[in-house]
Amino acid sequence: MKLVTAVIRPSRLDEVKEALATAGVQGFTVSQIGGFGEQQGHAEVYRGARYNVDFLEHLRVEVVTSNEDSSVIAQSIVSAACTGTVGDGIVWILPLDSVIHIRDGKEDESAL
Repeated sequence: MKLVTAVIRPSRLDEVKEALATAGVQGFTVSQIGGFGEQQGHAEVYRGARYNVDFLEHLRVEVVTSNEDSSVIAQSIVSAACTGTVGDGIVWILPLDSVIHIRDGKEDESAL
């Protein structure tokens, strides 16, 4: 099993959600996060005062999937989240040792 994690722009969530549904994903988790990558934040002006915004708002999307489907799901996210500009985000895939479904105790592949 694999954990596919993506950091995306909030404005691209609907596109990513549609792409994941098309890829056959039945459920995923979304969290609001803040951070920065290449752009290192930016400056904004509010009521005449200049502020440095170090952490930009992004969303973290997490999908637990089988080994075979992980690359398809990652590519679906990349295609849907891409705007071609700095700050589009990143996707990474990690191995999972075990998954347990809380309600009925199913484990690993049967828990998905």
